[in-house]
Formats: sequence, C-alpha cells, structure tokens
Amino acid sequence: MRLAAAPDSSQVDESYRYWRLHLMAAMYVGYGVFYFTRKSLNFSMPEMLSSLELSTADFGVLGTLFYITYGASKFLSGMVSDQAKPSYFMGLGLIATGVVNILFGMSSSLTAFAVLWTLNAFFQGWGWPPCAKLLTSWYSRSERGFWWSVWNTCHNLSGALIPVSIGLIAVSWGWRYGFILPGVLAIVVGTVLCFRLQDKPQTLGLPTVGEWRNDPLEKQHEAEGKGLPFGHIVRTYVLGNKYIWLLCSSYLLVYVVRIALNDWGNLYLIERHGYELITANTAVSMFEVGGFLGSLFGGWGSDKFFRGNRAPMNLIFALGIFISVAALWLTPLDNVVVLSGCFFAVGFFVFGPQMMIGMAAAECSHKDAAGTATGFVGLFAYLGAALAGYPLAVLIEQFSWEGFFGVITLCSASIGLLILPFIKAQQRAGIAVT
Repeated sequence: MRLAAAPDSSQVDESYRYWRLHLMAAMYVGYGVFYFTRKSLNFSMPEMLSSLELSTADFGVLGTLFYITYGASKFLSGMVSDQAKPSYFMGLGLIATGVVNILFGMSSSLTAFAVLWTLNAFFQGWGWPPCAKLLTSWYSRSERGFWWSVWNTCHNLSGALIPVSIGLIAVSWGWRYGFILPGVLAIVVGTVLCFRLQDKPQTLGLPTVGEWRNDPLEKQHEAEGKGLPFGHIVRTYVLGNKYIWLLCSSYLLVYVVRIALNDWGNLYLIERHGYELITANTAVSMFEVGGFLGSLFGGWGSDKFFRGNRAPMNLIFALGIFISVAALWLTPLDNVVVLSGCFFAVGFFVFGPQMMIGMAAAECSHKDAAGTATGFVGLFAYLGAALAGYPLAVLIEQFSWEGFFGVITLCSASIGLLILPFIKAQQRAGIAVT
C-alpha cells in the first residue's frame, strides 16, 4: 500500500496561513459571545434591582458563586481540553451557556438565579482552555505576544458592546431579554464552532509551529518533557512549578481590580455621581476600549522590546494600574468625560497583565499542558474575582465607596510588588519565560 506523500513547503505554508487566520476568527467570535452570556447579569442588574425584591448583597452572592465555580471549572476543563478536541469542548460549552441564560431570563426567584448562574459559570469554564491550547499550538514563541493580544481584545470588544447593548435591551424590553437574546446568539455561534475549530497542526499532517517558523525557543519548548504521561506533566510542570505559583498570586490581585471596576463601576457612577443607566454603562464601556489598546500594546511590546519576556512589561503596567485607580477615586471632577477617561486608563493598564500572565503561564509550563496551566492560574484569578463579588458588596454597604476604592487601590499597589520577585527568579534561572 502506498503512503500519502508529505505536503511540500508551499502547501504547508498555505495550510498554516489559512488555518491560523480562520482559527483566530473562530476563537475571537466564539469567546466574545461567551463574554455576552457571562456579563449579561452585570449590566441588567440596575433594572433587576428596581423590578425585583433583591438587594445589592444578593447580586454580590451571585457574583461570588459564579466566580468561584468558574475558576474551578477553568482548571478542571483545562485538564480535559488538553486531551480533547477543542471544537466540541468550546462549542458545546457555548451552547450550554446559551440555554442557561435563556432559562435565567425566564426565572424570578433568588434560588433559581443562584442555581442557574452557578451552572452558567461551570459551562463558561469550557471556553478559555481550548483557546489557550490553540494559541500555543498554532503560534510560536517569538510572535505569540502579538497574536495572543489580538485574540485577547475579544474581551474588550465584547465588553465595550455589552454595557450599551444589554443596557438598551433591559431598558427597552425588560431585563429578561438581556439574558434571552444573548442566549439565542450563543446557541447559534456554539453550533458553528463545533464544525469550525481544529486541533493541533499535527492532526492535519502539518509540522509543529516551531518547526514551521524555525523558532529556537519554540522548538526547545516543544522538546521539553516530550512523551511524559499527562499526570506527570501536571504534577511537575504545573502544580510543582514555582513560576506558576508566582503568577497565580499576581493574577488574583489583577482580577480583584478588573472585576471590581467592571462589575460595580456603573453602580458607582449612578449612586455617587447621579448618572442615568445608559450614561453610566457607556462610561464603563471605556474600560474595555482602553483594555483593547492595552492588551495589544502589552503583547506587541513584550515581543518587540523584551524578546518575549513578559515580566518587565507586566511591571510597567502594574504601576499604571495603581496610578489610574487612584485617579478614578480621587478626582474631584464630576465630568463624564473625565470619569470615562479614568475608566479608559484603568482598562488599558489592567488588560496588559490580564493577557500576559495567562500567556506566561502557558509558556513556562509543558507544551501539552497549556490549557491546564492557564486554567490553574485562572482558578486563582477568579478567586480574586469572587472577592470582588459579595465581600465588596458588603464593603460598599458598610463603608460606602471610600471603602471600595481603598481596598482596590491597595490591591493595585501590591500587584507590582508581587511581580518583582518573578523578574529576579527568572534572572537566576536563566530562562526566557515569565
């Protein structure tokens, strides 16, 4: 029997170019829609507060339940997705979140909300690990900062569209449609993903991305621990990796700041500055616009100026987080343009580390454990996000917005301090990962 001839270099180049663009488009749209079904609650919340007998603390409970479940799901899903086909895992997860959102929009009791939103969090965890696996498999080390940052902007594009679109839907048609319509969209897009995503290049008969691009760092990463059992990989390269644990600690605080301002920002503007819902949501959407640009600059800059070393750029962004959060808190002006600019600045500096820490986790772990490594640091990120739910809601009720900003300013200052030892650890180890 004759074996099929190996593809020549021009065919390999053509296949790589085709699938890299198409996979990026599919991941971008797919994860963006995940974001719609995740943030539907936050921007329907003011209308729900006025329509239902629920308190701010009740929504804090829902947020905390969501983030704890979501973080655990990201880690568990990461281990499964590293050994599964990304298409079905991500596609079915998106379909499931769509169904849950529709059921949420048809419910009215706090108990039903808690059960459904926790279930939504579980399926939301199916979205990130397949993307981390594909980004690590199809884009090499010397270029990954740029491509990962391009993909990461789907957070920001969706995040900028969600406050205005969900706010308009909730005001015009009622808060229930703020869940039902994103749910329908998720089912449609999830179905497309099931048939559109691919696995690693090798499953299509292509060489690894390190071989294709002749990237020495990538080929070294691909050869590291080759052929080891998956359980051994997880124990050695994830759970026993001191660099991963260092990333976890800084990621937790980044997410306290990110989720606090994203989830409570519109309520702050409404209560403290007297804005209407649409005006407040529009101002908060600038957080995501800033994040869009910050994510791109962080990834590109770490490739361009630091040769794939993410730590120095993370340190620069950490300083920016502290300054911009303090400015949002302490500005004496009540001007919507100024406050929108503050949200823009915080978003710009927050989304650099938000993107680069996840990418760094994939790069300093095993090549076949990208989903597991990013899911593990994601677990700590969403423990931080959980702290931005009920605990911050109680803080707001007891100490008003001064207590809120006091805590997140302290978290902002601590991010840079936690990144400093990582730079020293990297220098001692003499490795090119962060």
